[in-house]
Amino acid sequence: MISVPPAPAAPPNSKLVLVVAAALLDKDNRVLLAQRPVGKSMAGLWEFPGGKVEPEESPEAALIRELDEELGIDITPACLAPFTFASHAYDEFHLLMPLYICRKWHGTVTPREGQTIAWVRANKLRSYEMPPADVPLIAMLQDLL
Repeated sequence: MISVPPAPAAPPNSKLVLVVAAALLDKDNRVLLAQRPVGKSMAGLWEFPGGKVEPEESPEAALIRELDEELGIDITPACLAPFTFASHAYDEFHLLMPLYICRKWHGTVTPREGQTIAWVRANKLRSYEMPPADVPLIAMLQDLL
């Protein structure tokens, strides 16, 4: 069993933000990372693609929508395998982020929002500067791959 240290406590009355992300894996087991574009918070950092879950939307539906909007790919719910999650207290909010593994999609991965993308081997993931919530997910992916 893997021991994960507890996440720091969120500031009192902080908002809980639910986002969802995917570790898209290609046939060579490389992971897709996207660099946050200029103008967004944490611009320049690399992350697993995904986004906010809207009210009345399931995490899977949100991820399918976000991957279509951001990368132009079509994914069915059956192709999303729940893998792990991140829980991180930022100054303004507490983030909860389920991470799904996805190995199959339709279409060609194409950045649609001005982001740079990279297919990265698991042992090189730490070479990419990531938001604090994404960093703990690296070890889990490295163990898987």
